[in-house]
Order: sequence, then structure tokens, then C-alpha cells
Amino acid sequence: MKKQFLIALLAFAALCPAFGQETEKIPSWARETKEQKAERMAWWTHDRFGLFIHWGVYSLPARGEGVKRSEWMSDERYQRYFENFNPDLYDPAEWAATAKAAGMKYLVITTKHLDGFCLWDTKYTDFKVTNTPYGKDLIRPLVDAFRAEGIRIGFYYSLIDWNHPDFPYDWLHPNSPRSDEERIEANKHRDLKKYQQYIKNQLTELLTEFGQIDELFLDYSYPGENGKGHKEWDSEGILKLVRKLQPQIIVDNRADMHHTTWGWDFMTPELYVPYEWPKFNGERVPWEICQTLDAWSFGYHRDDEAWKSVRQLVVMLAETVSKGGNLLLDVGPTGRGTFEGRAMDRLAGIGKWMKYHSRSIYGCTQAPEEFEVPKNCLLTYNPETRRLYIHVLEWPFKSLHLPGYEGKVKYAQLLNDASELTFYAQTHADPGAHTVETSRPGDLIMPVPVKQPDDVLPVIELILE
Repeated sequence: MKKQFLIALLAFAALCPAFGQETEKIPSWARETKEQKAERMAWWTHDRFGLFIHWGVYSLPARGEGVKRSEWMSDERYQRYFENFNPDLYDPAEWAATAKAAGMKYLVITTKHLDGFCLWDTKYTDFKVTNTPYGKDLIRPLVDAFRAEGIRIGFYYSLIDWNHPDFPYDWLHPNSPRSDEERIEANKHRDLKKYQQYIKNQLTELLTEFGQIDELFLDYSYPGENGKGHKEWDSEGILKLVRKLQPQIIVDNRADMHHTTWGWDFMTPELYVPYEWPKFNGERVPWEICQTLDAWSFGYHRDDEAWKSVRQLVVMLAETVSKGGNLLLDVGPTGRGTFEGRAMDRLAGIGKWMKYHSRSIYGCTQAPEEFEVPKNCLLTYNPETRRLYIHVLEWPFKSLHLPGYEGKVKYAQLLNDASELTFYAQTHADPGAHTVETSRPGDLIMPVPVKQPDDVLPVIELILE
């Protein structure tokens, strides 16, 4: 009898994965296979390079997007920027053409940042662009202009809102009472449930009034004591609404849903390139780095002179793709509505490189493990075309050694001009042959021109066997 009971128990356990172990409960609206998720994200993992735009009334103080908190500004002091915001030179068609020329394939724009200022004509707050001297919606013409250039649309939306009367004070809030007692007392007059509904109302506007939205960048969570995370935002309720309104959209990981596998689509390292492809539960996951042109400011910062060079930015793009990621590169427009000269110079420089080397970026990812990275190089790989791209960080004298590549390469060329590069295997030489180069068994030797190609980052394309 005991034996029969044990057999029945084991059979029941086999039918019910939750028996004897913890399993994740996935809501019906969030269920999809790995293949379905990969298909939903296929455009994004192919395109690799996007434009981030941080823009709002903080462009007037011109000290970065977080100036209200970094300088602990009162609402009254910050109001002067709202009252003087008038980007009269705003030309979204010019922005879109600039992004396209730089090789960017998608856009993410700050519809609302932490300060609560909204760039569209929302019905749910007066703190919006249509109530400034400019008086017109900024998002609609932007969406139309970028779509006209074939660039996909993403919206950044701040979960934080330092302007909303029902957003509870916390340690991050620039106007929060300094003592715990005062903060707790002040928060008795703020209704978190009303603020949660405000988020849903505004996201409904953004995801129903502007056509297909391809990416949603929610920003950001800081759970814990006197902070805010998925419970405070009602992140699950937000995601359910988002998926209902835009089933195909991809969503970042900043709504504090890391306790699930379904509450986010990609990770978002900021202002650095990860050492290796990020993992979650031991598996590689999609990821997108957001990076600035200057030292650290996403919003316009007039006096920051620590700008990255074109070469640094191109290398960053190649390194990101070499680790399976996307680069979302930020521009902070001025208060007049223009991309400043330093930004235009960098984007033009990237575009010059992308014109001849985009094949090593679009559709590419980390190279298979069988291909060791040559010294002073980065590798990207296109699994569809089976082509390997060697991004040469330091141009060698005479030849480049390809470790273990013997028998794997059919043809090689410089990507900028499709000029052939030869290669051979040479494992030994006569002791007196002073000019004959040697290599390890299995390696290839590739002679290269003494003069580096006229590119900030030369690329060699290998057509594989």
C-alpha cells in the first residue's frame, strides 16, 4: 500500500511542477515563450543603436536634468524655468535627419522627467509644455518627423514626479521635509493611490494617442525604507495596462520587477559598459546601455567641457555590440530647441564611421566562443550572414595574428573599402630567415597595410567557411 501511494505521489509531482518546489506565477497576460519574446524584440536586437533625448525646462538653467534636486530648489524657484520655456528654434525634422545620418535606428524621448514636466498636452496636469510661452505640444511633431525618417519611437516616462501633489515625499524628493516626523506628517495629505492612477492615466494617453510605440523606458525605482519600488508604483498594474495597450512594446527593468522573469524585457546599465554580457539567473539577457556625450549630464549642461571624443563613442558602440548589447546615446537639447554644436560634431563623426562600418553593428552580437579575440581588438558577429568583424583598437605593424582561425576563414577584407586582405598559416621558419614571421599552430597571420585606414576605428570583415 505504501509503495502504491509513493508511486501515485511521484506521478502527481511530475504533473504539478509546483509540488515540492517554488515556481513563478506568471499572469496570463504576461505569458509568452522564449521564441515569442525573441520575435517581439527582434527589431531592437538587430538595430543596436538609438538616440536618447532628455529635454525639458531644466534646459534653461543648463546644469543638467537633475538640477532641481542637486541644488535643492523649491517649487517656486523652479517655476521660473517653466514660465520662460520657449524653444522657438525647435525643428524635429532636423533632429530626425541628424539621428538618421548618425546611423541611429530608434528614438527614446523624455515625455516626462523626474521634475514632472510633460512635453505633451496631457489632460492630467497643468505642468506641461502647452502652458509655457511655447504653448504647443512637442511630442506629436517629434513622433511624426522621426517616423518619416524610418526611425522607431520609444517613450521615456518617469515614475518619479516631484511636482505632483499626491507623490509622497521621500529621501530623493528635493522638497521633502528634512526630519522623519515632518515628512510623515506631510505625507498624510498625499494619496499614493491617486498618484498610481495618475501614472496609468498618462501612460494611457502616451500609448493610445501617438500610434505604435516600440519601447517604454520607465524610470526609476529605489525600494526600501523611505523609498519607492514595485509596490508603491503598482508596477504589475502598470505593466498589465501597457501590454494591453501596446502588446508588441518592449519595456525596461526599472520598475523594480526583478523578482519576476516577466516584468521586464531588458536591463539598463547606465554610464558604463559592463565587463561582460549581463546575466539574470545565470542566463544572458537583452541589455541597453544609456550613455551621455559629455561627462555625465543627460540634460543640457552648458559648462561641462569633459566631452567624449568621436573615437571613444565609436569604440563604445562596438564594445557594446561585442557583448550583445544596444547603445542608447543621449543628446540634451538647448532651451532654444537645438542640438548644440558639440553634439552635432559627435553625431556627424559617428555617422561618418557608420556609413562605411554599420555592417559590423546592425544585426550583430557577441562572437561565438570558438573565435578568440585578437590582441587589441573587439569582435562582433552577424549570425545571419556568418561574418565576423574585427574592430582594430591599435593598428598593428606588418600583420595581425588571428588565434586559432586556421580553416575557419574563406575571405577577408577591410570593411571601409572592400579591399582584400590575405592571410596564411606559418608555424615555423628557418633559423636564418630573419624577416619570416612565425605563429602558433592553428593561428593565421594576416598582413595589413603599414598605414592605418583613415577611420577612427578600422574594421576587418571575415567571411567564414
